[in-house]
Amino acid sequence: MSTTPDTPLLDTVPTPTELRRLAPAQLPQLADELRTEMISAVSVTGGHLGAGLGVVELTVALHYVFDTPRDRLIWDVGHQAYPHKILTGRRDRIRTLRQGGGLSGFTKRSESEYDPFGAAHSSTSISAALGFAVANKLADQPGKAIAVIGDGAMSAGMAYEAMNNAKQAGNRLVVILNDNDMSIAPPVGGLSAYLARLISSHEYMGFRNLAKKVTRRLSRRVHDAAQRAEEYARGMATGGTLFEELGFYYVGPIDGHNLDHLIPVLENVRDAEEGPILVHVVTKKGKGYAPAEASADKYHGVQKFDVVSGKQASAPAGPPSYTNVFAKALIAEAERDRTVCAITAAMPSGTGLDKFEARFPDRTFDVGIAEQHAVTFAAGLAAQGMRPFCAIYSTFLQRAYDQVVHDVAIQNLPVRFAIDRAGLVGADGATHAGSFDVTYLATLPNMVVMAAADEAELVHMVHTAAMHDSGPIAVRYPRGNGTGVPLPAQPQRLEIGKGRIVRQGKTVAIFSLGTRLEEALKAADRLEAQGLSTTVADLRFAKPLDEELIRKLVTTHEVAVTVEEGAVGGLGAHVLTLASDLGLIDAGLKLRTMRLPDIFQDHDKPELQYKEAGLDADAIVDTVLKALRKNSVGVVEGARA
Repeated sequence: MSTTPDTPLLDTVPTPTELRRLAPAQLPQLADELRTEMISAVSVTGGHLGAGLGVVELTVALHYVFDTPRDRLIWDVGHQAYPHKILTGRRDRIRTLRQGGGLSGFTKRSESEYDPFGAAHSSTSISAALGFAVANKLADQPGKAIAVIGDGAMSAGMAYEAMNNAKQAGNRLVVILNDNDMSIAPPVGGLSAYLARLISSHEYMGFRNLAKKVTRRLSRRVHDAAQRAEEYARGMATGGTLFEELGFYYVGPIDGHNLDHLIPVLENVRDAEEGPILVHVVTKKGKGYAPAEASADKYHGVQKFDVVSGKQASAPAGPPSYTNVFAKALIAEAERDRTVCAITAAMPSGTGLDKFEARFPDRTFDVGIAEQHAVTFAAGLAAQGMRPFCAIYSTFLQRAYDQVVHDVAIQNLPVRFAIDRAGLVGADGATHAGSFDVTYLATLPNMVVMAAADEAELVHMVHTAAMHDSGPIAVRYPRGNGTGVPLPAQPQRLEIGKGRIVRQGKTVAIFSLGTRLEEALKAADRLEAQGLSTTVADLRFAKPLDEELIRKLVTTHEVAVTVEEGAVGGLGAHVLTLASDLGLIDAGLKLRTMRLPDIFQDHDKPELQYKEAGLDADAIVDTVLKALRKNSVGVVEGARA
């Protein structure tokens, strides 16, 4: 646990208004104090540290130079926005970051006027900033839009689609390329800073415009040649040829940790008549905190930690995570079958594919932040006889829905989807919740959708997916640890569309899909204690449904309840449709569906989120009793009008 650091200058800067009153010479001290405060805060809360450390000076410079919030500052993804939050009136709440009822770990429109656009997924910032810039242009009102996007986010096609359409925004749009890894063109000290300052200056711009006017009076051939020569020379010096071709005026690269370099360049960019402008800023992820700089992932995402040592709090020993179980199961399948391969979209460690890659580097493909490509690439592999596993978080697979439909399902190609982070995810909140995958996948013809109730079931389902060659198949599983059940020495191939009875009763039937099974069994115990004999079925498959099992249970029980970790339109909707089609509810069966509420739930501990959602054992019991018109002690209530 850290103590609150001494930050005398930062204490006087609650918002950018006060920041802009400081002298330039004071800004390095402010940046140092801001970095210290951020490290202290995240040591208490955990969260995304490395990205924020890398943009401390850039954050100070942007708020110092631009007139935020009138000028719209849009952070791509939002991992790097903690310093921004501290400087924009939220410092007093920064130690509530990612805690229930506290600040979001990402930018959020409802949280501050300084967050003009919510983000948590990659590569949206340039499109959004273009929207703000053009809207201001059409309304003839002042205000620029500044998008800050990392080099990793530039792997998504959407960023280039936005840049390709950005010319109409003119000088109202500024893109800051925060290059903290790839180093498109590394800065070369003072020379780089001098060049950046020169080519962003009024003098250079003015000379450039004069040259253009002169060459226009010459032949088109001479004019075009001169323009190409100028752009080529500048591209050779600075590395900006690609961005120039997309219609941007390129400035950089410059040292993103040197405020003496940043401030004059950004001032020139702010006042330039040319545009749109892309400023290439080179930063170091984890900058200014030795344990982060020394770490392989630069402390991208951390638990609570000791500030002095950097040592992170370790979770208590327990069952393996679903992610690790998946990774080991997939490695076992790849050992047996040379056609098994794996694709991830920039999340090798998050999906467990880093372990797969260590064993099978030639059969592992990290395509970067490019989920659409990942899915269609997997479709091509499948069409050519491979058995690809496309491992993508539920919330990120949403980005590739058209590819799932058009390139996989319609063609009935056997792509295996390993969907991590299914259900609610805790501190990352609504933007990362895997709420919709059952709904958006189970509606597709040819698709098989499985959900693991525990880690043993996940092993069986990975094997089932590997053996399933007749079409696409998906298995979903949550973030976090399993239940502690023994893992099978030999995985079983599950019969497609067949569930299992976990507990046999007579009066109440609970149909569970996924890891709500544990809560369903707890609910069954409590119902039994009230004299209500309860059957618990693990359906295993959201599609195809086990029609035989459902028919049997709904015709032999008084109440049937479906429970799932997904939004409306998923398992419950499909069971209701089946029951309606077959006339199973015509005789008065009490059928209830339990699912996530029709809201985007804020971040909190997962167990509290599920309680709020009404998907814990207490809620299941309450749903059954209400269906039977009984109160909490099992007494039959009178008929209601």
